[in-house]
Amino acid sequence: MTRDAQIIQDDIAYMRALAHEGRHAPLLAGPFLVTAAIVFGVANLGQWALLSGTIDASPWAPVWLWIGAGLVFGAALSVLIGRMKGKPGFNSSGNRAVGAAWSAVGYGIFVTWLGLMAMGLSSGDWSVMMTMPTIVFVAYGSAWMIAGAMTRVRWMTVTGLLSYFGAIAVGWFAGDTAMYLVFTVVIFAVALVPGLILMRQEPSEIV
Repeated sequence: MTRDAQIIQDDIAYMRALAHEGRHAPLLAGPFLVTAAIVFGVANLGQWALLSGTIDASPWAPVWLWIGAGLVFGAALSVLIGRMKGKPGFNSSGNRAVGAAWSAVGYGIFVTWLGLMAMGLSSGDWSVMMTMPTIVFVAYGSAWMIAGAMTRVRWMTVTGLLSYFGAIAVGWFAGDTAMYLVFTVVIFAVALVPGLILMRQEPSEIV
C-alpha cells in the first residue's frame, strides 16, 4: 500500500509539474510567424504588382513567385527549428501542443495549395486560387484559438477572431487585385505583430 501511495503521489507531482511548465513557459512560435508574415506578405505584394500590371512579366510569373516563396519559407523553417531546440521551454507541454497545432496548420495550407494548383493545371481555370487567402486565415484563426485556450491568454483568442474576420474580408475582395493588398495587411496583423510580441517574451537562450 505504501508503494502504491508513493506511485500515485509521484504521478500527481509529475502532472502538476507539466501543468506548471505549460502555464509559465513562453510560446516559441514567434520567429515562425514573423518569417511567414514577411515571406508571404511580400509574395502577396508581388502578386498584386503582377496582376495589376504594375510589373510586366510572363503569365507564369505568379506560379514561380509562389513556388519561390514556398522554397524560401521552407529553408527558413529548417533553420528556425534547429535554433528553437536550444531554447528554454521548448519541451514544455504548452509549446508541444501549440507547436503541433501550427504544424498542422502549415501542412494543411501547403496541401490545400497543392490541391488547388493541381485543379488549376488540370482545368486551366485558376480562379480556384482565389479561395486560398480565405482558407489561410481560417486556419490561422483556428491555430490562434487553440493557443488562446492552451495558454488562457486573451489577446491570442482575440487574434484568432481577427483572423476569422480577415478570412471574410479577403473573400469580399475576391476577383479584385486589391485582395492581395488586404491579405498583406491582415497577415501583418495576425502573424507579424503577434510574432514580434511572442519573440519579446522569449527567455534568453541557455549558454
